[in-house]
Amino acid sequence: MTEWPKRGLGLLLAVVTYAVDQGIKGWVVDDLDLDRIGQVYVLPFFNLTWTQNFGVSLGLFTAGSPEGRWALVAMTAAIAAFVLIWLLRERKLPEIGALGLVLGGAAGNIHDRFNVGYVIDYADLHFGDWRPFLIFNLADAAITIGVLIILARSLFSRDKPDAEAEPAPQA
Repeated sequence: MTEWPKRGLGLLLAVVTYAVDQGIKGWVVDDLDLDRIGQVYVLPFFNLTWTQNFGVSLGLFTAGSPEGRWALVAMTAAIAAFVLIWLLRERKLPEIGALGLVLGGAAGNIHDRFNVGYVIDYADLHFGDWRPFLIFNLADAAITIGVLIILARSLFSRDKPDAEAEPAPQA
């Protein structure tokens, strides 16, 4: 597969991730009315729980003012632009797909922060009182999975040098 069709797949994955994220958030807010009712028990280990995230990952850098909100929008948009450039330069399909997940997730969360001032979180995975994650959304999951793929491939997938590129042994 040539480079541009691969990159197109990465961009398509970003668009689909963004669209599904925004669709779920729309359902949670408009149809389920989760922002009003607060919580829906789904399974013994999973609830839909309304949360407004004014920070970034793990609640860091909480934006307590309009200036902070727009600073987070600008910072996350700059990171998303970096990811887009990386995706457009990347040649390996697994990395392109991972970057597509990160880009789509980032776009979904940027959309929330731009339009309502916070990121809409709702997915509450728990085992009794223990929660392995903070309450999150599909965009967060896509970003996390994309980053984990990139990290795993960078740690465990080594490119083998081309046999033609190696100098011939001298006698």
